[in-house]
This record gives sequence, C-alpha cells and structure tokens, in this order.
Amino acid sequence: MSQYNSPVQVKQPTVNLRAQVVRSLLAVQQGQSLQSFLHHQLNEVAAKDRALFHELLLGCLRQWYALKSISLPLLVKPLNNPTVESCIYLGIYQLLSTRIAAHAAISETVNATKQLGFESLSGVVNAILRRVSRETEEFQTALNSAHGLPSWMFKRLKRDWPEQLTDLSAQLQKVAPLTLRINQRKIGRDAYLIKLQQEQIQARACTLSNAGIVLEQGVHIPDLPGFDAGWFSVQDEHAQLAAEILPEQINSTVLDACAAPGGKTAHLLEKFKLAKLIALDHDEKRLQRVTENLTRLQLNDLSPIEIVATDARTWQSPERLDCIVLDAPCTATGVLRRHPDIRLLRQPSDIEQTVELQKQILQQMWKQLHVGGVMLYITCSIFKVENEQQMQNFFAEHSDAEEIKIQADWGIEQTQGRQLLPQQGHGDGFYYCLIHKKAD
Repeated sequence: MSQYNSPVQVKQPTVNLRAQVVRSLLAVQQGQSLQSFLHHQLNEVAAKDRALFHELLLGCLRQWYALKSISLPLLVKPLNNPTVESCIYLGIYQLLSTRIAAHAAISETVNATKQLGFESLSGVVNAILRRVSRETEEFQTALNSAHGLPSWMFKRLKRDWPEQLTDLSAQLQKVAPLTLRINQRKIGRDAYLIKLQQEQIQARACTLSNAGIVLEQGVHIPDLPGFDAGWFSVQDEHAQLAAEILPEQINSTVLDACAAPGGKTAHLLEKFKLAKLIALDHDEKRLQRVTENLTRLQLNDLSPIEIVATDARTWQSPERLDCIVLDAPCTATGVLRRHPDIRLLRQPSDIEQTVELQKQILQQMWKQLHVGGVMLYITCSIFKVENEQQMQNFFAEHSDAEEIKIQADWGIEQTQGRQLLPQQGHGDGFYYCLIHKKAD
C-alpha cells in the first residue's frame, strides 16, 4: 500500500496541536460526526490549548470547501492525500482567518505534516503556505468570494433560494451566536440581563423570542448566574419560537415527538400548565439528557411527564393527544454554523431517505392526534423538499388537515408554513408549519 494512503500512526503525545486538529479533520472526512468524538478529543488536548484546538477545527470545517477551492490552483497535480490536503487547508485557514503569526502558522503546520508521516510532502505544504502568506490580500479576496459549500448543496440552494443565495452562502460560513432561553418560571428576562450586567457579561435581548438572550462574549456556561438553579437553557433563538407559535395549551396532553435533547420539552413546561407531557425519542441515550435538563431546570413537578424511548414511526398513543410538536429528523442544513461537519458528512443521497422518514413519522403522528388538535411541524433544514414541499404533499393526502397561518413578521412565508434562514447575530435556519386536525 502506498505511503500516501497510509499515514504512519504516531502516539498522541509526540504530535503538535496542528497534527491533532488534522487527525480530527480526517475523522470527519471518514464519516465521524464531531458530536461522536469531540468531547473525548478535547480531553486529550492540553487544557491551555483547548480553545485554539476548538477554533481551528470548527473554523477549518466551516471554511472547508472555500479553502479547497482556493488551494486547488496552487497544486501542480492533485495530491490525492487527505492528510496533506488537510494540513494545507488548516495552514491557509490560520493565515487568512486567525491572528496567528504567519511564521508560527507555517512552521507548526509543516511540522504536523512531518509528524503525521509525510515528511516527503512537507516541502509542498511549506511552499504553498509561504505563497499564501506573501499574497494574503489576493487569497483573502478569493476566500471571501467562495460560496464554501459542496457543489451539490450549492446547486440545491440556488434552486430553492435564488434571491437569497449569495447572502445565505455567506451566512452559513459565519459563527452562530450563543443564545440562552430564560426559564421565566424562575426569573424574568430583564432581571436576568441585569444579573449578567452585574457580572460584567455583555448580552442583549433577542428580537424574535420573548425569552431569549444573546451572549456577546465567550463564557463558560456552568459559571453563568443561576445555572444550577435552572434559570436558563442554551437554545437557538429561532428554535425558541416553537412554543410561542403554539396556541395556548391549558390542561392539554402534549406529545413532543423526536424530543431529545429536550429544549422544546422544557420550553413547553415553562410556558404551559399541561395535563401531561410525553417526550418521545428513538435514542435512549439522548433521552437521558432530557431527564437531566428537566431536573436542572426544576420542571419535573409542574406537569406529569412521561419519557418514552421508541420509534415514532410505529408508536401508538394510549391516550388522546391534544397537541403534537414534531421536530422531524432532517438534513440539519439550517444549523451548518453550529455543526460545520455537516458540510462534509451530508450526501445528496441522504435527502431522499430523510424525506421518506419524515413522511412516515408524519403519517403515524397524524393518526395519534385527535380531531380538533394541532400539530406543529418543525425542521432545522433550509431545503424546501423537507419543508414546504413535504407539507404540500401532506395536505394533498390528508383532507382532514388544514393549515393555521402563522401570524408573524419573521421569516419568509411559504405556500405552507414559514421559513427562517440563518442570520448573523441571530438564529439558525428553521421551518415551521402549524396544522389543525378537522373532521374528515
């Protein structure tokens, strides 16, 4: 086997931080999600280096296809070497998107190339990075103008959102803000903003969510005021709109389908006095986080809660359901800013499978909803086939379904439902459609 396809495995302590980042980039290219290994990987990094490791890894993934597009012309011939290519992308990212000194970025990345077993190609990496450092302005312009998406994804977004495409591509390369949802059973939003101000923590109220606060500086979440007392949760601003869209639920039995990790479950309990709340998800391990979150937020005693680990495609409700919140499985293209590895992990073939899965869950959940009840269909996707088109097909097949128009000035009104796109300093891409079940 060629050495170019089989990098020498070196024990972790003998490699530098850039080599550790490259190893993580390779894991994503091989199909592993950041969620599956990042926590463990961070524990392997020296405490003083963790912030830089995190920035380099996520930043490089966020800019991956833009970095690829500007590096290709620099190669005389394709390398066909994921390790060395990753080193090049990482080096260019440091030179164009961080304040790391050029000499340090180059030398550390070249050393990483050697440590990962490709000393014979370290000269190529060195030459490319030195050229970028000499022609920074030219390459910076090229990086800024690249759409930064896999070609298949760009083409689909061009078809779905032609007018918004340029801004949308740019927004998806930004860093998403850190947003809290205040547990208003514990403390008001204004009161919590004052608490943050007293701690000299920069923050502002969200514009769309009545319970949201955007933190404008880096913080360690558990150190924020009231964390252990359950004063807040971390949740995207646009995701917070789910509970606000729903009509008032008084003594209702509500199902949160696909509930993990429990952000919407908690918000429903914070906002409404329910007869019962059922939190359902197929992933038993992730459902543990729902329990943990409800305990920290001190919501367990507000309404009867049942947590069920099962498949939403086959689950049968033993009781009448007044309301279903269906945060359906999706391609998660609306949250690329928070999960930049999705750029590399998602494939075109995933879309058809996801749309079919959504349809199956929709069909099954609709059977569980009693006449007069409401279902809120949600995705964190920006592909119309998962959203507007999914709903168009659903309404065409269900004569007992009628849309309740969401009265709002946010997002983009669709034939059915409303679509939010990612916005700098604000929320991610989310789709909402509210459905009333009438007598057939």
